[in-house]
Amino acid sequence: MENHLIENLVASASRDLAFYRSALLPCPYLPGRLERRFITELTPDLVAGGLFGAFMAAGFRRSHNYIYRPVCPSCKACVPVRIVIERFQPRRTLKRTWDLNSDLTVAVVPATATLEQFALFQRYQHARHDDSEMAQMNFLDYRQLIEESAAETRLVELRDAQGALVGCCLFDLTEDGLSAVYSFFAADLKARSLGTYLVLWLIKHGAETGRRHIYLGYWVEDCRKMAYKVRFRPLEALGPQGWEPIDPVEAPQTEPATA
Repeated sequence: MENHLIENLVASASRDLAFYRSALLPCPYLPGRLERRFITELTPDLVAGGLFGAFMAAGFRRSHNYIYRPVCPSCKACVPVRIVIERFQPRRTLKRTWDLNSDLTVAVVPATATLEQFALFQRYQHARHDDSEMAQMNFLDYRQLIEESAAETRLVELRDAQGALVGCCLFDLTEDGLSAVYSFFAADLKARSLGTYLVLWLIKHGAETGRRHIYLGYWVEDCRKMAYKVRFRPLEALGPQGWEPIDPVEAPQTEPATA
């Protein structure tokens, strides 16, 4: 079913879009493995025609003005996952995280880059991903990350009682859900679990705006950075038979590295 869904989507869009496979590159999740992506440009027409949401539901992800899925030749570790909003039941630890951050001010703002955001982004990268390419990004790179999107995109900002920016999450809107694109936060405020709180806020916002799902991107069982995703249950994974519930063993608590 999964492959047929993708094939049908590609056939529907192929009159206006060009699809291609990327070169083999080092996998960002699993050391020693290679990644290849199936990619097409995200256009306003594709969004207006409802195909963007269909591609998200078929396990694609957005980066800037492109959407993609892994098509790695010898690995299928990347599993698309989503939260079913109406069935979500936060456990005690998630409720504590929500209550702990009740003093924060939350605002949904246009996806427009600011120097204040960039300063927080840099601090986050150097604290969590100092050896990554993103740690080398300048403000122009950051601006492209935030603003290059043909989709309907928003940014949520978290501020403390003094008005300082402590967290951000970039997300896309689709007909049936919200798709988390990237989050970053004050890594020194570990007790607050701000990455987890941002996902909880997306669930609440999705419910308030009539969405059914929160798309969390790919879950990789052997990647510690992805372990946080299985805490938001019930979770669905996209496999050969379509979207089905999964109940993986939960690893020790880790804080979201990205959305």
